[in-house]
Amino acid sequence: MQAQLDQAFELLQAFASVGVKTFAVTLTDIEGKKVPQGYYSHCSLEQLRHTLRPMLQVATAQQHNVIVRPGPSERVQLVQLDDLAEPELRRLGPVSLVVLATSPGNGQSWLAVEDSSPDFARRLRQGTRADPSASGATRISGSRNFKAKYAPHFPTIEILACHPGKVVERVELESRELVAPLQEMRMASPSVSRFAAGWRKWPSYQRCVQRAPFVRGGADRPDISKADFVWCMTALDWGWNMTATAARLMQESRKAQENGERYALLTVQNAAAAVARRRGNPR
Repeated sequence: MQAQLDQAFELLQAFASVGVKTFAVTLTDIEGKKVPQGYYSHCSLEQLRHTLRPMLQVATAQQHNVIVRPGPSERVQLVQLDDLAEPELRRLGPVSLVVLATSPGNGQSWLAVEDSSPDFARRLRQGTRADPSASGATRISGSRNFKAKYAPHFPTIEILACHPGKVVERVELESRELVAPLQEMRMASPSVSRFAAGWRKWPSYQRCVQRAPFVRGGADRPDISKADFVWCMTALDWGWNMTATAARLMQESRKAQENGERYALLTVQNAAAAVARRRGNPR
């Protein structure tokens, strides 16, 4: 247990070293569903020092995932690059605040970027071929990755590299060719949309959920990230602007409500880029 705690606090302290003061913690079961009363918001590092040991003990016994979301930093923007293979993880190691192994041959990198922006973070994800819908939360290091597909040998989340206080500038990331080129996004005018000129309504969110693919190892559970993405694409294609779409997603999606406005804005931005590419307007 002490080794687990050491790994967990190493991750939390790395986030704190670049200005993160609070954390949200969510517990989910093996199917990815939130455990009843399994959400703790605005936890300080000191509070977690007292609660993390029993939390990890219970989570291990009951096969619960311990997911931590670092709060905002006033100094940098934390960028999560998720679902990366080993070559990309090695490539990102020198510029990363922390690199995690989350499953066999797969992991994620967290970067503390100075003077970043949502669009730069999107280009960074694109340039590193990371998951464009990463939510900004991760299973805490030292805990187990409880997914049905890994049973009975559930992998442990491990820190591969940790550089407390490591802050990277945009120019360095661009010089290392980690960032997709900046291209002008030309959103089609409302007249292009076959719905915009006539009646305007929102697409059915429930239909998007029903048609979404299942999560990997999720026991027939729809992938809400993909449902949110498709719903945003449809709303934008129907003539709604990005601001209105993000606000509506916060009303429709439970995942957006749990993950906050940053998740909603990122999902809309990725959807807008996909709509622009489909219309022949590269982003």
